[in-house]
Amino acid sequence: MSLSLFTTTLFLLLLLQEASSAIPIIPVNATCHNTCGTIPVKYPFGTAFGCGHPAFSRYIKCNFGSLQYTTRSGTYTITSIDYPTNTVIATDPFMSNCSEMQNSGSFTLDKTSPFTLAKENIFVLLGCSTTSPVFDSTQDFCDTGSGSRVCRGLYSCKGVTGLGLPQNAPTSTCCVYDYPTGLGLDYSLDLPKLQCSSYTSVYEFGDEGDPMKWKFGVSLLYNDSYYSDSCKDCEGSGGLCGFDSMDESFACFCRNGANTTTNCFGQGYAWSGTSGLKIQTLLTIGGLLLSWILPLVQC
Repeated sequence: MSLSLFTTTLFLLLLLQEASSAIPIIPVNATCHNTCGTIPVKYPFGTAFGCGHPAFSRYIKCNFGSLQYTTRSGTYTITSIDYPTNTVIATDPFMSNCSEMQNSGSFTLDKTSPFTLAKENIFVLLGCSTTSPVFDSTQDFCDTGSGSRVCRGLYSCKGVTGLGLPQNAPTSTCCVYDYPTGLGLDYSLDLPKLQCSSYTSVYEFGDEGDPMKWKFGVSLLYNDSYYSDSCKDCEGSGGLCGFDSMDESFACFCRNGANTTTNCFGQGYAWSGTSGLKIQTLLTIGGLLLSWILPLVQC
């Protein structure tokens, strides 16, 4: 074999090795999707661990087609995400509404989470004891102005009988927290401590006179500062943004199954899965090169 042929072959092998290591494979064991049920899922949210931004991954996941938000106080269903306004609507399955009222658990918003309560939320405590601390005359816990109309509206609902109260019961056991007056800095409604049976949250009143038309749920604002040029580049190439489960570094998931640290353009070497697939590919190409070289050596 001539020196020039040997040099060319060696160059090709070195080039193949360099190309194989140019875009590292990310060891993420997750399947990322851009929808969960009927809800579009965009960065910084993700459908599973390793998808979206790591700051959101511990709170948001897709479970059997239902996008869920989890805090220390429980798991809530996300019914909508408004990306232009960075708003998420979450519903508590035990939260009361006009149609059905029941004993509720507490609600807590973790202070370290990337979510805050939207100002539109009106939290209402229902079926409270007359000795509840919310009725402390030395404190200004309850909104006695417009809040009184909210209490009257809720107690006019047939669902109030689920709390053991008659329809149109006196509103003396109802208290409206107009955020942030009642929740304070810990973003927590501890119902046992407050001696109340249930709570609800109204984020939109619509036809204010008809509580059946009110929109019940917790409106949350999320921090959108996590969006980066790397994610924009990934999405521009048709990929989904995520992270490496080992060190939480950025990862881009491609439609063909590849996952890289950059984007999905020209991903011929970034196979998804373990490095075994990568090695197998190199061996295959190396074998083809050898099958071409050996006949030349024998000449």
